Amino acid sequence: MRSRQYGPDLTPPWKKQTPAPEVPADRDLVVEEAATGFCGAVVRCEKTAEGFTVTLEDRFGKHRVFPLVPRGFLLDGRVVTLVRPAGPAPARTPGRTASGSVAVPGARARVARESRIYVEGRHDAELVERVWGDDLRIEGVVVEYLQGVDDLPAIVAEFAPGPGRRLGVLVDHLLPGTKEHRIAARVTGDAVLVVGHPYVDVWQAVKPSSVGIPAWPDVPRGEDWKQGTCRRLGWPADTPAAWKHILSRVNSYKDLEPELLGRVEELIDFVTLPDQE
Repeated sequence: MRSRQYGPDLTPPWKKQTPAPEVPADRDLVVEEAATGFCGAVVRCEKTAEGFTVTLEDRFGKHRVFPLVPRGFLLDGRVVTLVRPAGPAPARTPGRTASGSVAVPGARARVARESRIYVEGRHDAELVERVWGDDLRIEGVVVEYLQGVDDLPAIVAEFAPGPGRRLGVLVDHLLPGTKEHRIAARVTGDAVLVVGHPYVDVWQAVKPSSVGIPAWPDVPRGEDWKQGTCRRLGWPADTPAAWKHILSRVNSYKDLEPELLGRVEELIDFVTLPDQE
């Protein structure tokens, strides 16, 4: 007679592993692969010779492919089994901000800190707001724009950075030997961090594929970059309209180049260090 404490395989109930809940691998679902710790958003599921796989993309645009195996992933710290989605997934998984951070439903904006982030121009500020706006409001960080960096030393002196009053600055085309690099070196200090991306203009920090073009065109030095770009792409010579079109194609951090993503995250971390309280 078979004991009621044992199943057909004679495994004691207390030794059986509880099945992990099955979760559809919908596009943009953010999970962590249990064995490697790689965290990213689902890009696609595919059938291969070895079985079904899922491709994840991390916040820097790196892709990795993993098999769909039982108990193979973590979702919000909980072990789950990813399965093929039943149908088209929603464009964005609830619970994530455009920057990839965990959303805080109903969170009220924090009173603004004395610390600030400065960017070069209005387009830079609008792009940062588009992707990191939710994070900045929760952290109480205000972003302002400079209209160029030539007057940065005077602006920093007027801001009077110090303990509890940090200043982060994002600069376009921050490369060794450039005017921007020399100005940044003059103002950088314990309470001032200047970082930058290599692009001539922040437009280039938007991935060409997101805008629907093969690549950003090369514009000769000395020619207005925005006007030259519009001409070479066959767009009307209306840079405000062009920027409106570009910005409309940015929905999350996935639409931006890693060279910009890392720098903005670095500035947010800098101006929200514990000594800001």
